[in-house]
Amino acid sequence: MTSLGELLFVYEPEAACRARLAAQGFSDRHALEISSYLAQSTDIQPELGDFAAACAARGIVFTPVELDNAVAAIATRDPARTLVWTISDGIAYYRGSAGPALARLAGMRTVGSDDSLFALCQDKFRSGAVLRALGVPTPGCGLARNGAWIVEPPPSPQGWFVKPNRLGSKIGIWPDSRAATRDHALALSRRIFEAYRDDAVVQPYVPGRNVRASYLAVDRDAGPDALAAVFVDSGADFQTMADSLALYGETGDAAKASGAYAEPVLEQVGDTQLEAERRIRAIAARLVEGLGLRDVFSMDFRVEPDDTVHLIEFEVCPGLPCFDFRDYLRRRWTMSLAEAIAATAADRLGPAD
Repeated sequence: MTSLGELLFVYEPEAACRARLAAQGFSDRHALEISSYLAQSTDIQPELGDFAAACAARGIVFTPVELDNAVAAIATRDPARTLVWTISDGIAYYRGSAGPALARLAGMRTVGSDDSLFALCQDKFRSGAVLRALGVPTPGCGLARNGAWIVEPPPSPQGWFVKPNRLGSKIGIWPDSRAATRDHALALSRRIFEAYRDDAVVQPYVPGRNVRASYLAVDRDAGPDALAAVFVDSGADFQTMADSLALYGETGDAAKASGAYAEPVLEQVGDTQLEAERRIRAIAARLVEGLGLRDVFSMDFRVEPDDTVHLIEFEVCPGLPCFDFRDYLRRRWTMSLAEAIAATAADRLGPAD
């Protein structure tokens, strides 16, 4: 079989992130919480052999690379025969945006959006401003720092939702993160600053059900029809940090060992709200056109019973080994995760049609 080339699969481990946070003076507890964002790097480890085998069957060399080793790995590869797929984003606590930037510097092809979006998606205040400028229905936003307003939040008769500005995976979201008063919102911003040294975004509370939209262009010419949206029902109005910790990574493994692991229920949006699904696809198409999302991404929405749709945030590095993304691959592409990774790489490394 003719070799198509090599896939460098770049990821940032939880342990490496945790060590950096400890060196910066974060407590063990908060360093563990912050680093849990990188749980897919932990969850994907047992499957690296499957990925290598699936890639080999298509004439591709699969090489997993820890982010700290990416500079050396990229420097020794032939740009014409190398594809870089970075699965960790971020610029504040995490450094995944360095992966596609290094690939661009070396003139290599990549899977995923460009490095600017790897940084933007981890700053909710800035990304929200961009989304609103594009005309996307997303909540307005205030910004608070340690109990003081940087930007006042919009009025909201239903209260506000408060979360860290630069953290994902429900980090810093507690059962009382819905604030009925501005004073409560400021108190939450003080808690967030003390724990994570981060600002807090304060958005009008949005009613509805939680929706995750997933996308992988296994074929490079895949369009909006490759996107799928599911209701994610966890039995509560919103998921908290404790819910997330019990699902993924090292803390998820502990939950499984203790019998506390329980996946949310997934339900196809189109089964009950076809108009909402249509609007979600239109929003995704708008972000592909106006923001430059491509190849692989996910979006989180709140959907009301009357099909009103609110985009909460987008991600350029969805959790590939997560239960919801695996469900998406099975339904849309009838593939396992290993098969989808190999097929996507083969499509990019092979000749264009």
